[in-house]
Amino acid sequence: MLKVGLTGGIGSGKSVVAARLASLGAVVVDSDRIAREVVEPGTDGLREVVAAFGDRVRTEDGSLDRAVLGEIVFADPSARARLEAIIHPRVRRRSAELIHGAAPDAIVANDVPLLVEVGLAPTYHLVLVVRAAEATRVERLVRGRGMTAEQAERRIRAQAGDELRAAAADVLLDNDGELAGLHAEVDALWRDRLTPYERNLRERRPVRASRAHLVEPDPSWPAQYRRLAARIRHAVAPAEVRVDHVGSTSVPGLAAKDVVDLQLGVASLAEADALADRLADAGFPRCPGQWWDNPRHPGGASRWEKRLHGSADPGRLVNLHVREIGSPGWRFALLMRDHLRVDPERRADYLAVKRRLAAAGPDLAAYAEAKEPWFDLEHRHAEEWAAGSGWRPPPEEGS
Repeated sequence: MLKVGLTGGIGSGKSVVAARLASLGAVVVDSDRIAREVVEPGTDGLREVVAAFGDRVRTEDGSLDRAVLGEIVFADPSARARLEAIIHPRVRRRSAELIHGAAPDAIVANDVPLLVEVGLAPTYHLVLVVRAAEATRVERLVRGRGMTAEQAERRIRAQAGDELRAAAADVLLDNDGELAGLHAEVDALWRDRLTPYERNLRERRPVRASRAHLVEPDPSWPAQYRRLAARIRHAVAPAEVRVDHVGSTSVPGLAAKDVVDLQLGVASLAEADALADRLADAGFPRCPGQWWDNPRHPGGASRWEKRLHGSADPGRLVNLHVREIGSPGWRFALLMRDHLRVDPERRADYLAVKRRLAAAGPDLAAYAEAKEPWFDLEHRHAEEWAAGSGWRPPPEEGS
C-alpha cells in the first residue's frame, strides 16, 4: 500500500487536509486520536502518566487533564521527553496495527504531528507538510482551543521549526488562504499523484521520462536527493550501501532533464538483485530488461553492467543506478560529477551539447546515444584532472 506521512505544526490545519484525504478515499491513521485513546480511563497509559506526573494531571472523573499536563510538558523539555517515552511507543504500535489492517491497494495517510521531530520521514513513500504563517496559527489556537496568545506561541516553539519541516516535505501545502483553495490543491494531489503512485507501486511499474526536455537548474534538487537517499537507506537496512547524487541534477547551475539520478553502491550485483524487492516496496521498482554503461576504457570490458530502478512516483522521476562499489561505472559517475562541479569550461561545453541535442528532437534514446562521444572525451579530461588533483572517490555526501 502507499503510505503517506502527513504533518504540520500545531494550528497549521493538517486535520483539514486529513479530512479531505479521507473524503477522497484515503485510510487516515490519526496519531493525535490514538494518543488520546492510549491514555483513556482504565488504560495502562493513563496509569503510567499519573505515576510520572502525579494526581494533578487527572480530573475528578478519572480522565486525563490535558490542559494541566500541557502546561507542565510544554514548559519543561525533560517533562515532555518523559511523556513522549510513555505515549509514543503505544501510538506507534497501534498505528502499525491499523496500517497493517488496511487493504493492499489502500492509500494510507498517517497524520503524525511530530513526524519530523522523531525522524519518521524516511519510513513513508511521500511526506506532506501543511504550513501556515505563525500569526495565522496563533489566531487559530486562541480562537479554536481557548489558549492565550502566549500559550499558543509556546506550543508552536516547542515543535520543529518551519524550515526543518519543509526540508522533510515532498509536498508543501500552504494553508493561509481560503479553504476552497486548499481543498482544490489536495484534490489535484490525490488525482494526479497519489492515485497513480499507488497503482504504480502495486504493479511495480517505474515512471520513465518520455522525451528529452531540459529545465533550468532547480535549487531544491540536492534536498530532493537527501530525502530519496534516506528512503533508500531505510528500505535496504541493514545492508551496507552508499547512495550518491550523480548526473546533471547533482551539478549546481547545470540545466537538466527533471529526473534525479542516484547511484546505489552495493558490494556485488548479486546483492543488487537481492535488494530489488525491498527497493520496489519502497517505491523504486526495477526497470525491466538488462542495463549497462558503455565502457570508457579502450580494450576493456564490452560493457559495464548495472541494475536500473526507477520511481513509482509520477511527481518525482528518478533514475536509480545500482552499481558495484569500486567498479569502473561507479567510479566514473562520481568522477564526472566532481569534475563538472569544479571545471566551468567543461560544464559549459556539456550544457551546450545538451541544449543542441535536446533542440534537435525529443527522442530520449537518440538524445542519450548522441551524448556518448562527449562522454568519451569527458572521461579523458576527467582522468587527467583526477591524476593532477589527486582525486579519489569522496565519502558519501551527508555521511
